[in-house]
Amino acid sequence: MQRGKAFVFWSIFLVLTACSSDDSYREKVQDPVYLDQALDKLTEIIVYDIFSPPVASRIYAYASIAGYETVRLANPEQESLVGTIAQLEALPQAMSDKVDFNIAGVYAFAEVGKTLIFSEAKMDEFVAYLGEEYKRLGVPRKVLQHSIEYGQLVRQHIMDWAAKDNYNQTRTFPKFDIREEDGRWQPTPPDYMEGIEPHWKEIRALTLDSSDQFTPPVPTQYDVSEGSPFYGEVMEVFETTNNLDDEQTEIAQFWDCNPYVSHHKGHVMFATKKITPGGHWMGIAQLAARKDSANILKTAKTFAYTSIALFDGFISCWDEKYRSNLIRPETVINKHIDEDWTPLLQTPPFPEYTSGHSVISSAAAIMLTSIYGDNFSFDDTVEMKYGLPMRSFNSFIEASSEAAISRLYGGIHYMPAIKNGVEQGQALGRFVVDKLP
Repeated sequence: MQRGKAFVFWSIFLVLTACSSDDSYREKVQDPVYLDQALDKLTEIIVYDIFSPPVASRIYAYASIAGYETVRLANPEQESLVGTIAQLEALPQAMSDKVDFNIAGVYAFAEVGKTLIFSEAKMDEFVAYLGEEYKRLGVPRKVLQHSIEYGQLVRQHIMDWAAKDNYNQTRTFPKFDIREEDGRWQPTPPDYMEGIEPHWKEIRALTLDSSDQFTPPVPTQYDVSEGSPFYGEVMEVFETTNNLDDEQTEIAQFWDCNPYVSHHKGHVMFATKKITPGGHWMGIAQLAARKDSANILKTAKTFAYTSIALFDGFISCWDEKYRSNLIRPETVINKHIDEDWTPLLQTPPFPEYTSGHSVISSAAAIMLTSIYGDNFSFDDTVEMKYGLPMRSFNSFIEASSEAAISRLYGGIHYMPAIKNGVEQGQALGRFVVDKLP
């Protein structure tokens, strides 16, 4: 009889300890480390593949939304983006109760990102690494298998949704019509590249009612006669760049974020690859989540909400760029003031007004402030891996203001594009904050 009782006791003990051991991984996968690494990997590949800033924002948005909507399923109290994001439908139901949505969310992020980039093998390497890491954490084989499968199911769901955003159609639209008209944007040295993404306003926005919802005031009328308002703006760029101090030079270079800068020395040409402006702000979102010790849900929300503000910010900005088609300072200064002048930064290949950095930085800063507060100080180390020093800020708004004025120091924007771009981005950012749950 005693032996029977002992057998029952040990049987129950072994079952309970087995269950406890089997579930020990659950708390570990709430750590956002692997989602964090997935964003790092995606940014690395975006830089390697040289995506333009608007296209990069699309990659970040769809990957981040996939991650958030999946991780959210482990936290039913967290509201879905369905109903607030254009045409987004609820994720398919998991076919197994063994799916861990925190794990599946990281896979969904990585798999959507992989579908949208060129160098898929680089993301495959990361996905293989994920599998080994989750095994190391003690994730049961069936849980990992079903979580991976659900992440792939989410990828298909998100990509079916993405396929309806008009991106593929815009690949076939006409190129920008370059015409010799006073004040109209012209390709700039050294490569004289054609205007990128002239039809980006046709992309389906995520929260905006229309691409022109936040149209800024019209730019100053083109007039290069001395004493005209436009001539004054041109001279402000010329004189500022000719008298930069060390701090202003560092600010301009820190926020350059030009994904492709070409260098010409004699007959030799080589290129420098850099992070995009949106990638820089996704990195700041990452830094904020780390400093806050955010769990995987808050981290996924930070990535998704920031990427949405960036995505719609680019649509709003590009809508104006190719409406006003304003000529860049480099073209005007070389023709009318100093033919040998070059800006500190290489002029990006699209029209001047408004400043993309001003718009998207302001929108992202408003979004991050809504999540982490007004006085969230941080050390911006995002571009140290690209050879730039750390800069410290007392708030996201302070960082976005510096990003905006950096474009004057770089010699690539007039002040109205910066000032009105900040107002455009902040208004858009507040709208997105109010729209999202």
